Amino acid sequence: MSPREARVLALQVLYEADVASHDAWEVLKRWLSEEALDQETEQFVSRLIGGVIERQSELDAIIQRHAPQFPVEQLAPIDRNIMRMALFEITSGITPLKVAINEAVELAKQFGSDSSPQFVNGVLGAAVRT
Repeated sequence: MSPREARVLALQVLYEADVASHDAWEVLKRWLSEEALDQETEQFVSRLIGGVIERQSELDAIIQRHAPQFPVEQLAPIDRNIMRMALFEITSGITPLKVAINEAVELAKQFGSDSSPQFVNGVLGAAVRT
């Protein structure tokens, strides 16, 4: 599984946990029972999910600071979770800055609304400039 596909899986888990209030680890366990992943991919997905969960309030504060006109809880859940993942990757240093932003924009193109890629790119760009 490619890193992008791993991000898609992590995003799907985080999205379900966010909108349906399901436990993210139970959601991941269900996904893993349906799709076998190599150990490296499973660790990457788990690290993304765990990092976003553990640092969600910090990540949300960064998003809020750079998109003050939109309360985080009112953002489209897909955009919110894409930005959380990218900010976790950037702030934890597990992914180079440009790669994390590019991957987030690609996820926004694939799963978000027509305006999602520009919004995600703008918020992440502003966050990394400060």
